[in-house]
Amino acid sequence: MIAAAALLMAGTTMAQLKLQENNIDEVLKAMTLEEKATLCVGYSHAQGDAGTNGIIGQHTDMVPGAAGATRPIARLGIPATVLTDGPAGVRIRPTREGDPNTYYATGFPVGTALACTWNQELVESVGHSIGNEVLEYGCDVLLAPGMNIHRSPLCGRNFEYYSEDPVVSGKIAAAYVRGIQSQNVGTSIKHFAVNSQETNRSMVDEVVSQRALREIYLKGFEIAVKESDPWTVMSSYNQLNGEFTQQSHGLLTTILRDEWGYKGIVMTDWGSKEGTVKAVIAGNDLMEPGNQTEIDRIVEGVKNGTIPMADLDRNARRILEYIVLTPRFKGYKFSNKPDLKAHAAVTRQSATEGMVLLKNEANTLPMSSTQKVAVFGITSYDFIAGGTGSGDVNKAYTVDMMTGLSNAGLQVTQGLASLYTRYKAYMEEKVEADRQAGGWHWGKEMLPEMAVSRTMIDKQAAEADIAIITLGRQAGEGSDRKEADDFNLTQVERQMLTDVCDAFHLVGKRVVVILNMGNVIETASWKAQPDAILMAWQPGQEGGNSVADVLLGKENPSGKLTMTFPVALTDVPSSHNFPNVQAAAPEMPSFMRRSRVQVKNRDYTLHSEGINVGYRYFNTVGVAVSYPFGFGLSYTTFAYSKPVVKATKDGFTATITVTNIGSVAGKEAVQLYVSAPAGGLEKPAQELKAFAKTRSLNPGESEVLTFKVSNYDLASFNEATQAWETAAGKYVLRFSANVEDTRATAIYSLAKAQSVQCNAVLAPNHEL
Repeated sequence: MIAAAALLMAGTTMAQLKLQENNIDEVLKAMTLEEKATLCVGYSHAQGDAGTNGIIGQHTDMVPGAAGATRPIARLGIPATVLTDGPAGVRIRPTREGDPNTYYATGFPVGTALACTWNQELVESVGHSIGNEVLEYGCDVLLAPGMNIHRSPLCGRNFEYYSEDPVVSGKIAAAYVRGIQSQNVGTSIKHFAVNSQETNRSMVDEVVSQRALREIYLKGFEIAVKESDPWTVMSSYNQLNGEFTQQSHGLLTTILRDEWGYKGIVMTDWGSKEGTVKAVIAGNDLMEPGNQTEIDRIVEGVKNGTIPMADLDRNARRILEYIVLTPRFKGYKFSNKPDLKAHAAVTRQSATEGMVLLKNEANTLPMSSTQKVAVFGITSYDFIAGGTGSGDVNKAYTVDMMTGLSNAGLQVTQGLASLYTRYKAYMEEKVEADRQAGGWHWGKEMLPEMAVSRTMIDKQAAEADIAIITLGRQAGEGSDRKEADDFNLTQVERQMLTDVCDAFHLVGKRVVVILNMGNVIETASWKAQPDAILMAWQPGQEGGNSVADVLLGKENPSGKLTMTFPVALTDVPSSHNFPNVQAAAPEMPSFMRRSRVQVKNRDYTLHSEGINVGYRYFNTVGVAVSYPFGFGLSYTTFAYSKPVVKATKDGFTATITVTNIGSVAGKEAVQLYVSAPAGGLEKPAQELKAFAKTRSLNPGESEVLTFKVSNYDLASFNEATQAWETAAGKYVLRFSANVEDTRATAIYSLAKAQSVQCNAVLAPNHEL
């Protein structure tokens, strides 16, 4: 009787066990094998447990339109948690069946726009606003930021990413993560790693040297992990050196956890691969969007001994540690009513700081005396707030250029505006009529440019004070851009640009070009024609107002490029190892021979350029570019003075004094490049190691900027020793306005070489 009573009490206690922040081990011990497997597989209500894949953006159980969720286990008090896209704002469904309310989210500037602010504090404040919407719309994790490297201008998702440089990517991502997680919701830095192309992204094998992998493609993630502690990391679809990243123990455990000290969870990108067992062992904790087949694989794997129970317990424990952090677990009563008006003001101002003034002849901008404007280009009337795919946001509105100029008090020539407005309406109806049913349609599509006759342009030149031409581009996940009519201008665009410039210049009037896009285009062949060029990026829902603020001088542009604008696409080192080039595939290496002929740049992509990505190549080799990395003009002028370097215990601290010597207030982003001494590994001519931005300085005002760099930051990866090595000698510090414009220098001397040993993992499966 005593034994029976004890068993009854134990059973009652077990039945009452509920997850708490301090009883994770106890809960884990109480879980069945099936429950542990269930916890490690996501759940998409729209698809249910049947089928093989969840439907992205169709999670209807808790937050309509969210990307996915984790599964609840009710008997142990484990709630489901909600995961939602994306980098430019919360992506949820704005309307709900039977509900008269709307649930729009704010469309913030895209990743390239945020990065080009070079302002970590500003990016953190934007993250704060995004995080508040995540929280108040009942979500737990925002599936962002995207931080893959701009290896090629043609990558379809470059608009979501930050830079060709890992220091910029890492520092901006860390600020974004800190801002969002300050609201007690999580982030997911992605796509880990080397998701460098969208063509065949779920299967392509990205073949990269260990040095390039460590220095270029992983370094940004390392910085973000160490400086912001993101709740989650998203493993990418692609293969890396012959192994899917989702199933790579070397990537997800050896480097991410053992070397970098990461403690959060790793989830897959949205899709089901057959290697679930390998993924569990590798340390991929959560399979998203999840299906029953994956649960069955995990259960069977443990039963037949292919998955050690210790590995499953480890992954399940991490997910429990994540769950107790979430608003859903803590019972937060979300409002579904974030302050969208306040956030619109945030996006309007932040967008202006990322805009890059590429040209400004004879102080064309700001437009101080302009009253009447001729607005050309279909994108002026159909402005693009953000890219397509999971990075798109269901926002309440987008302010176009015509509206933004009108809001600023300028008069737009009505004849031209009427023509474009009618053309836009016709093309939108035609595009919708031609759309195939059931197609994957996320976000705003580009409408084809309208040809404008020279007669009409001449009339506009007589009527208006100035011409504005908006050139737009759109891109998104699932496909890459093309060189013709995308990276390069279309024939219609070229003709319009030439005719407008000719007509307006003939009567002594000026032309401004606005670039409304998330990525790089060719500029060298036409940039001499207009008087001013402003890269506005895809600046979010307040785009037209933000552009007008800059054009009229309400805001002084202080953005600088975080990527190089090449003269031609073929100048880019990766150009012959990217899907744009449809050359005949060479003889396949033996490791790439499968059951069919492998196609170069589709089934496999060789990163033959190694670390020579972006400015590291152009600046070292001396190849001319259209606009260099770090370039950006201002309405004022800055002087750099008093460079100082002081050695610290593990590196150095450098300072520079920046003074506004112009006539209007403005901000200046200073870039610290370092040239290494001879004798170590062969390195680029200079590499960015730190950056900082001034506050808004009035004319005559100065600020001292400080840069902290460790000896580890100066290191290069030696494949022969599998170590980060910092050579002894004199390092030249370059305080620069851009990579080609050094304003002051200083010397840092390192007396003794240093080395940090790493693990020998992720070797390429082919000689590059």
